[in-house]
Parts: sequence; C-alpha cells; structure tokens
Amino acid sequence: MNRIVLLFSICSIISITGCKQKPEEKEETSKYTATSPLLMDTSFAKEYVAQIQAVRNIEVRAQEKGYLEQIFVDEGQYVHEGQLLFRIMPKIYEAELLKAEAAVKEATLDLLNAKTLAEKNIVSKTEQQIAEAKLDEAKAEEKLARLHLSLTEIRAPYPGVIDRLPLKLGALVDEGALLTTLSDNSNVYAYFNVPESEYLGYRSQGKTESKQPVSLLLANGQLHKQSGVIETVEGQFDNETGNIAFRAKFPNPELLLKHGETGKVQMTVPLKNALIIPQKSTFELQDKVYVFVIGKDNKLSSRNISIKSRISNIYIVESGLSADDKILLEGVQTAKDDAKIEYTYADPKTTLSSLQLIKQ
Repeated sequence: MNRIVLLFSICSIISITGCKQKPEEKEETSKYTATSPLLMDTSFAKEYVAQIQAVRNIEVRAQEKGYLEQIFVDEGQYVHEGQLLFRIMPKIYEAELLKAEAAVKEATLDLLNAKTLAEKNIVSKTEQQIAEAKLDEAKAEEKLARLHLSLTEIRAPYPGVIDRLPLKLGALVDEGALLTTLSDNSNVYAYFNVPESEYLGYRSQGKTESKQPVSLLLANGQLHKQSGVIETVEGQFDNETGNIAFRAKFPNPELLLKHGETGKVQMTVPLKNALIIPQKSTFELQDKVYVFVIGKDNKLSSRNISIKSRISNIYIVESGLSADDKILLEGVQTAKDDAKIEYTYADPKTTLSSLQLIKQ
C-alpha cells in the first residue's frame, strides 16, 4: 500500500512539473559600430614599377685600331666633358701624318715651279692647274692623317660616370671595340606603364601629358629627395598588355640614382564616384574580401566584395556594395553570420576624415 502511495506521489510531481511553462530564452545582443560606404570624387597616389635610365647613356668605342696604350680613368669615376679617357698607341698615325705633311711640302714646291714656268710660257696653264690639284689632294690627305691621329685619344663627350672597363692596358683594340659606357646621371628618366582605363581617367581631368608632378619611391622604401614631372607619353598602347608608357624626369644632383636602377613612381590618380570603405571594416577568407552587412532586422550577413584599389587603410569598392548599405565598422573579428546586434551609427564622412585620402 505504501508503495502505491509513493508511486502516485511521484507521478503527480512529474505531471505538475511538465505543465509548467519554460521561461523564454532571450536572444543575446552585442553592441557594435556601423557605418556606410562613402560615394565621392577623390584621388590617390598610385605606385607604378619604373625602370630608371640616365638622360644620356652611350657606349664609348675605339675609332682606330691599335694597342691600348693608356687608361686614364677608373670604373665609377665621374669625368668632365673633354676629359681624356683612353689613348691608342699613336706611332703609326704619327708616321702617317709626317708622310702627309711631307707630301704637302712637295706639292707646294711643284706648284711654285709650275707657276713660274707657266708665266714664262715654258709650260701650259694646264700644268699649273694640275699642280694646284695635287696640292689640294696632299692637303686633304694631311687633314685625314691628322684626324686619324686625333682619334687615338678618346675623350668624354659630356660629363658623366664611367661604367665597367672590359679591356685591360696593352690589349689590341679593333676599330669599334667597346671601351666603356658613359652615363650622365645628373638627371634621370623613369619609364612606367599605365593601364588604359587609368590613362583615360587621367586625361579626362583635363591634364596634359607633361609637367604632372610625381614622386619616386626607391628600393629601400624611401622617397627620392627631388620630385619629378611627367614629360611625355608614348604614342600608342601595347597590344599585349593594354598599357601605355609614361616617362618622368627626376633631378639627381647627388648622383644617387644609377642607370638601370628600379623604383616605383607615385602618381596622383583621380577617381570619380568612388565608393570608399575603411579597410578595418573588411575581413579576408580564402583570398576574398568580405564585409558584414546589417539587415533591417539588425542581423548580420557576410558579403563578398570586389576591391578596385587599396590605398593604405582605405579600400575603393568595385562591386558588391552600395552607398545605402550599412556595414559593420568595429567588432568585425568577433561578429558572426545571422547574429542580431545593437549598434551605433558613425557618419561615413567623419569615419573617413582621419584616413589617408589625398584629396576630397
């Protein structure tokens, strides 16, 4: 009997407990900061890989054949215009000049004799004219011999820096042999390629192809002290790459920049109707960029977006967002899809005012 009573009591307790309603679970909310993309006209400094070349860079070659008798310079040495660089052994050319000078003297005497005889009607005037022609020929040969002799001395055609010296003292030099390369680095050219779309945007701003100021970023990450200007743009696009070559000129008073060096030209590129978001509002997953978009019910949903340009801590959005969207600004790393949030809204202009836009 006692067992029956106990069993009845237990069933009653279970029945009463089952009838009680479970308390409603409150959906957890977190507080975040949100903002919207900003649609505006702006510009930014874009970097282009550049090849640096000296304004003047020539190969210095021998113009006469012979032994390399003297080398007056060393590799990397700065030389002045007209400075003597090399000398080819001149003995053969000195002998040819002496021979030519003797021929001039002989032709001069022959002309005097012919002229005297012609005045006395011993010989015809034709003989005198022949003697005059031989004298002219001898003088021409003398000038040529003198020129050959002068070409045994190789001088700098302009101020510059000597490159490598491939030949050693005493080497037999053929006519046209390379002796060195001379670079005038007082100013340098920086050649860089610009995509067609950016070139058209650049020209649509009413800018000409010259005198646009640019900067040069060196391989060590430092800016060149002197700013440069764009001097010219090539006349046609590369069919394979779709790019067009720009040429900028930079002063190089300290001769820091060398022919063949590389760097990055920084040029201000205009953007019309650019959709701008802070970089910190994004996250990356499998090499794709996402943002958290806030829906009408304050729930988060991740959205993949395409980035047109990256400017320090600012992204220019190509697709995936509109200016009316609300995106998560703070707390991106802890946010999750479908999470319901509470947030404070930050004005886009205020949010981006401290970021590194060049021009608004």
